[in-house]
Amino acid sequence: MIEVNKIEKSFGEAKILKGISTTFETGKTNLIIGRSGSGKTVMLKTLLGIHTPDSGTISFDGRIYSELSPDEKRTLRTEIGMVFQGSALFDSMTVEDNVGFPLKMFTKKRTREIKDRVNEVLERVNLKDANRKFPNEISGGMQKRVAIARAIVNNPKYLFCDEPNSGLDPETSIVIDELIQEITKEYEITTVINTHDMNSVLQIGEKIVFLKNGLKEWEGDNEQILETRNKSIVEFVYSSDLFKKVRESLLAEADEEDNNPK
Repeated sequence: MIEVNKIEKSFGEAKILKGISTTFETGKTNLIIGRSGSGKTVMLKTLLGIHTPDSGTISFDGRIYSELSPDEKRTLRTEIGMVFQGSALFDSMTVEDNVGFPLKMFTKKRTREIKDRVNEVLERVNLKDANRKFPNEISGGMQKRVAIARAIVNNPKYLFCDEPNSGLDPETSIVIDELIQEITKEYEITTVINTHDMNSVLQIGEKIVFLKNGLKEWEGDNEQILETRNKSIVEFVYSSDLFKKVRESLLAEADEEDNNPK
């Protein structure tokens, strides 16, 4: 579990995060959503330790990051996996080498052990025979699966994903969402996803934190977000006609149940 307590972050005169407190639960897909400029990217980078908060604390299973020694911080970083928005694969490396890169950099595993682990995670993301291919030889969806395999190859406790569906078609996005959720549960990872994809919100949003102007405006899950009467959430989520119709239908059913209790 990651616990965030009254985090604040400013750049010059601009206050980006304004006293945000929340928890990201283990074994669940935790989503951060919000409009551009809401603070969600700064929030993700602060969780990763790229930005240092001006005040407040972030703790990883009880370990307060700001109180850790340099060695303890290095250890914590080895427990973190990251899926970047553009996959961030090395073009000059094969799929196998891309996935094995964290093991070569951060562990003392032997070549055979690395190869076995790489094969294991590639099979887990349904890329069993892609070892010798290069990133430019595979599709965007396959590249994203390679990025996920690389992120989990070192058995992380925490998985961060920045817009994992960026640039993908809707069908492939669903596959990636399901894969991330399956891996989160299978390996009992604390997964935090920064996204603007409302399909992801409805499909895998087991915990959702909605930011607005640097504040935590709302939090809940993918069922509660369909029923909330929070004006900011309604305007953000139901900007399309499809979601408006879904919401209207659900609220009508809720009103009917209230008026006709069993």
